[in-house]
Parts: sequence; C-alpha cells; structure tokens
Amino acid sequence: MTGTEAGAPALLDNGPGGSGGSPRASQERSTRQKRALAAVLDESDGFRSAQDLFTELRTRGENVGLTTVYTQLRALADNGEIDALRGEDGETLYRRCGTGHHHHHLVCRQCGRTVEVEGQDAERWAAQVAGSHGFVDVTHTLEILGTCAQCACGEPAGS
Repeated sequence: MTGTEAGAPALLDNGPGGSGGSPRASQERSTRQKRALAAVLDESDGFRSAQDLFTELRTRGENVGLTTVYTQLRALADNGEIDALRGEDGETLYRRCGTGHHHHHLVCRQCGRTVEVEGQDAERWAAQVAGSHGFVDVTHTLEILGTCAQCACGEPAGS
C-alpha cells in the first residue's frame, strides 16, 4: 500500500523559496497546483490513488507536495467534483466522473476500468433498509468490484 488519507505523510513542498514568501505567491502556486491536478484527473480514465496522482504530477515537472494533493482531492470530493471510493486494500481512490448526479461504479480489479451505472434497485433497497431501522437523511455509496470482460479473456487493457 502506498498511502492512505489518514496515514498521508506530512510532506510540504514549498519550492525553492522555502516556506516564506508572499501570500500572493502562495495563492498563485496553489492555483497552479489545482490546475495541474485537475488536468491529470481529466486525463485519467480510472480511479487513482493520491500517491499515484502525486507521482504523475512530479513526473510532469509540477512542484507540488503530497499534502497539497491530499488536501485538494478531499476538497474536490467534498464539493462533488470527483468521486472517491475505497479500494480493496482500503486506500481511497479518486476519479473525475462524467455525470453530476448520484450513480454507482463497476470497477475492474485488474485494469481499473470503470463504468458508471444507475442503480434504482439499490436506491430502493437502501431506503427500505434505512427506514426499517428508523434512519432518515440517508446517503450511501455502492461500488462493485470485479474483472472486466477484456481482463477475464486475457486481453490487454484498452484493446
């Protein structure tokens, strides 16, 4: 496991100027870092870990700290701009989704291919179970992990 939200190392990368500098310089860096993270998310098809996104940003030459990546991902998820799910190993994974309304995911364990699905039966079941136990104002997540047809047949991803 490469890292989790709770265990994220406190790595700050303040660039060549150190932790000092003007608030404007910090704001510009933050905005640039947000744009860079948004670009990586926009270009990604599957769910990715914060560590993976951080590595991709550094590979692209972006001067961004791991803590910044975690902070931005949490903010984007809280605002509903990206989806977050827990992988089988417990690590939180992130993805920009193609729909702004409530939905669920089918995720391939091998290649990470993700399909967004509606789940009216799941919605009714969640409401019924919650109501039968006296719960109100209920939300839920449902992620279905499996092996996509291509991986099951041994085909390389994307073919």
